[in-house]
Amino acid sequence: MEAKSSNRCSFWLPKKKRSCANTRIESSMFCGNHSQRLEGQWIPCPIDPSHSVLQENLEWHVKRCPLLKQTVALSGQRFYQKGINAGNEEEEKLGSCCSDSLVTSEMKRKLLYSMSVSQFHQLIKKIEAVHGGICKEIDDSYLSPEACNIWFNKEIDRKLPFQEKHVLQQGSILGNLEEIGALKKCNINVECCESDLKEKDDHSVSAVVEFGAGRGYLTQMLADCYGVKKVYLVERKSYKLKADRSLRQKENLVLERMRIDIEDLNLNAVESLHGVPYVAIGKHLCGPATDLSLRCCLSRQDGESPVLRGLAIATCCHHLCQWKSYINKEYILSLGISKDEFHIMTSFTSWAVDDDHGSNLPGVDDIDLLASNAKEEEGEMRDDSLSSVEEVVKKMKPMERAVLGFKCKQIIDAGRMKWVKKHGLDSKLVKYIPASISPENTLLIAGKPNPSVA
Repeated sequence: MEAKSSNRCSFWLPKKKRSCANTRIESSMFCGNHSQRLEGQWIPCPIDPSHSVLQENLEWHVKRCPLLKQTVALSGQRFYQKGINAGNEEEEKLGSCCSDSLVTSEMKRKLLYSMSVSQFHQLIKKIEAVHGGICKEIDDSYLSPEACNIWFNKEIDRKLPFQEKHVLQQGSILGNLEEIGALKKCNINVECCESDLKEKDDHSVSAVVEFGAGRGYLTQMLADCYGVKKVYLVERKSYKLKADRSLRQKENLVLERMRIDIEDLNLNAVESLHGVPYVAIGKHLCGPATDLSLRCCLSRQDGESPVLRGLAIATCCHHLCQWKSYINKEYILSLGISKDEFHIMTSFTSWAVDDDHGSNLPGVDDIDLLASNAKEEEGEMRDDSLSSVEEVVKKMKPMERAVLGFKCKQIIDAGRMKWVKKHGLDSKLVKYIPASISPENTLLIAGKPNPSVA
């Protein structure tokens, strides 16, 4: 066994918490994929940047990339429009003159640690002051709608996976949509038919678009409990489509799965959605995917546009957010927060879920970061014992770091909520599930027209 293991690649895979299992190449401790002698020669594939290729093999690879066929087929679809939801030129001019390329986590940390201690504390003060004006708007809304009892009671297709924490989250998302009138439960004692789904008022819906659909279980629950005519699942990755198979068995239900990046989806060009009232949903839309989805639904509306009746997006992974794609730069700038400070704030958000602080947090509003920072500035900051931001961060209590992260998350989501209001829907942020079930428990919900928008 020892001889066999010594022949394996020594590259450590942090996500899998083990070394690479491939055989190392001669005269190296690594396999061909991880050999240090090839470091720096790898470049992102122009067809699919999620994987890399040796620069010397690029010309050969682009002709044979596994995603080439899919990309060619996708580019021929009417609803494909490269970068349509990435942000327009006018938005790009807001902020600073820095490059709009992807800002990595490492780059964000460098921005943070390049600050002076004084600048760091000034940013904390700014975050605390801004958050104080929005925190009262985020209420608890843990709902278990009666319409979803067939799922809560496990009266569903046994081939579908059942995890209670996910079912509770999905049920509360749909319950919040029902509460604002964007969904109406159908009679679960009889099979929903075309007449049951006939529009009775201006607020009825007959379609659902799920962004970042994954395997489609949120839409499966909606279809089982509320009844819809059309289902559109938007997801760029490939999954084993268990929910799709179950959905296709439903009578009078049309299902379309669109394997496309939300950034490139022109929803107005989906002909079968023209003039159709629909709800948009998303469970844990990571980072910029939330901003892309909002732009996709609300930026370009005309007479043939799909009719958005309601929206429910559970946000998450704010540390991945980018200035380039963020939906409400104008709001962030109005708070006196710069582009670089925005990226630093997104970096702070990762602290919110470190070691699952969310499950035992006493309350974001109950901890005053200004008080602790004032003590540091008046006392220890007067000497040179803490001369860098990195040292200050290391000295912060874990709970203070978590609170700072949650406050930054809520500020980022508040900008999104205000943007939705500006674009015609009455919107709000709620905590849709207890933090003990998921620390990522903020839901952006929108429905009835915003009366303040003409």
